[in-house]
Amino acid sequence: MMSIGAQLQLVGDAAESSESAECRLDALFFALSDPIRRRILERLDGQALLVSELAEPFEISLQAVSRHIQVLVRAGLIQQERSGRISRCSLDAGPLLDAAVWMNRYSKYWQQQFDMLAATLVEIDARATRPGATPAPRKRTARRTSRRK
Repeated sequence: MMSIGAQLQLVGDAAESSESAECRLDALFFALSDPIRRRILERLDGQALLVSELAEPFEISLQAVSRHIQVLVRAGLIQQERSGRISRCSLDAGPLLDAAVWMNRYSKYWQQQFDMLAATLVEIDARATRPGATPAPRKRTARRTSRRK
């Protein structure tokens, strides 16, 4: 049998875990909210690059790129290895799974919309194929007439 103190500790750990998970999601979505940071992640897909290599396509300073990289590091999306003054970055896509799991909870709402659309399309097809059914009226287009002078 578990003591009340131990049970309260488990509840406290779960609340703390929930809070830290929320903070991680906040940091992740903040990191993904900037187009430059998303492009940095795309560049790192499947390869490790130096900070200077990451900065090449951007028309911002190396210092600004470094700040973007630090946001991605805090979100857990980039691992940075330093060797002296050289810093090599690589993608860690693990935290994206947390975001995907969170967003997947809301997919049921999209699925309901798709189900309603499918039902409506079936109903429209059924009406069109009924014997004696009149075709849907066509939109009238304005005719161009030429005036003779």
